[in-house]
Amino acid sequence: MKKYLLPTLTVIGVALGIFIGMALSQKANAQRLVYQNGQWHLEQTKVDRLLQLMENAYVDSLDIDSITDEAMTELVKKLDPHSAYIPKEDLEMVNSELAGSFSGIGVQFTIQQDTVRIVAVIAGGPSAGVGILAGDKIISVDDSAFVGKKINNEKVMRTLRGEKGTEVKLGVRRAGTSETLYYTIIRGDIPVTSVDAKFIIEPNIGFIRVNKFGETTYKEFISALAELYSKGARKFIVDLRENSGGYMEQAIRMANEFLQRGDLIVYSEGRAYPRYEATANGGGRFKDVPLVVLIDDFSASASEIFAGAMQDNDRATIVGRRSFGKGLVQQQMPFDDGSAIRLTVARYYTPSGRCIQKPYTLGDQEDYQHELLDRFDHGEFYSADSVHFADTTAYYTKSGRIVRGGGGIMPDVFVGRDTTLNTPWYNRCVNHAYTYQFAYQYTDKHRKELSRFKDWKSLENYLNSQNILREFVAFAKEKGVEPNEAQIQKSKPLITRLLNAYIVRNILGDDGFFPLFERDDEITKKAIEIL
Repeated sequence: MKKYLLPTLTVIGVALGIFIGMALSQKANAQRLVYQNGQWHLEQTKVDRLLQLMENAYVDSLDIDSITDEAMTELVKKLDPHSAYIPKEDLEMVNSELAGSFSGIGVQFTIQQDTVRIVAVIAGGPSAGVGILAGDKIISVDDSAFVGKKINNEKVMRTLRGEKGTEVKLGVRRAGTSETLYYTIIRGDIPVTSVDAKFIIEPNIGFIRVNKFGETTYKEFISALAELYSKGARKFIVDLRENSGGYMEQAIRMANEFLQRGDLIVYSEGRAYPRYEATANGGGRFKDVPLVVLIDDFSASASEIFAGAMQDNDRATIVGRRSFGKGLVQQQMPFDDGSAIRLTVARYYTPSGRCIQKPYTLGDQEDYQHELLDRFDHGEFYSADSVHFADTTAYYTKSGRIVRGGGGIMPDVFVGRDTTLNTPWYNRCVNHAYTYQFAYQYTDKHRKELSRFKDWKSLENYLNSQNILREFVAFAKEKGVEPNEAQIQKSKPLITRLLNAYIVRNILGDDGFFPLFERDDEITKKAIEIL
């Protein structure tokens, strides 16, 4: 159930300290850690006493656990935008995003027309073993209807995931069959991968896309490097666009592969968090290969640690657009009831000494979340001259180049969004996801003939011969987007590329999608030019 766009994740730091950890793990309600007579003590606070009074003395019975969860959520909202309280029912799902695996049925899905539709079945997974096929539509789960307006991604994941060894019964509708097919699936371990794509994009140039920094990221990454090297790659592009972060330690291990012994990778410190420095040990196997790192507005936290280490050590050329700007370190700490808090405990700093955290106001989540929209309104996505940093201090890379802090990593080579082929017709089609919807329906309708192709180039050639653009224009018109021939012709290269890439992904997965999609990407083309 991997998604292209993942939700924003936090950098999980090293241990904060035994006393704070003990204090936070004692209870889900508030207590104060105090030092008296040579010893640490947990002291009740007003919040703790209030909850006890409500539970024991209030006129009616209360669901005190639910009230506590609500109170905890509101308390943490008073902090920075990246601290978060995680109720116990959400913790497993949140943690699984960065784990090496989770337990489920092993499918990728989309929701269209209030129905769960299987996009792909993970090879060797539980669903593949019982005969679930791409294109199947799930209409019931455990003999209960599972369609309608209330179906969303979160509900689907909660329902299909579950403890390893447990059963779930699916009712499925399949093209060409009028009856409902029923399958009982035993949930199993489903791997969570971090490397979306690894391929030779040009002779001697390897391309690796990393979607997050999870438990297995370094292992996957070094394997991808080795594989591409064996195929002749001697220069590399590391794509961290839309990578919202994850474990700091994984980013450090990745950076170590490219740096010389003693090079500083990152350091972090906080009020109750002693300074921690990570330096390269000299054991990296790719210390001298030419390297380009791609970033964009959604590259955050661990992505920025890696990009910042490469930039400040003058080890790689950073290409793309200014990154998100998350320079805070979170520590996840459990409570006895199975919930947890991810609490910001430190800031991290790139080797030049800059903190790339963008400005925020305690308790003000709304302005912080709208900051990217403000960047767009200011024209920053299109012009480097529109970029402004909150920190005006000059920081210096190893060779003396000036870099800035206080708002993300500014690439060495800025590539703005291409507006030459954009039109209102194209933007409306993309913004409403009509391209994605059409690609799924086209794939479902022609799956038999499309499945004959085993590589993306031959499948793309076939699609180009089918004139699917005309079909899409008619599809978009049914959705309310009136055709505009001049705009259609202007945006034809963009819309055709997108439709072909989505259809290829539906048949061949990410191994087909990314080589096709990246071939004409402006940021990727600039990286190839530099290398």
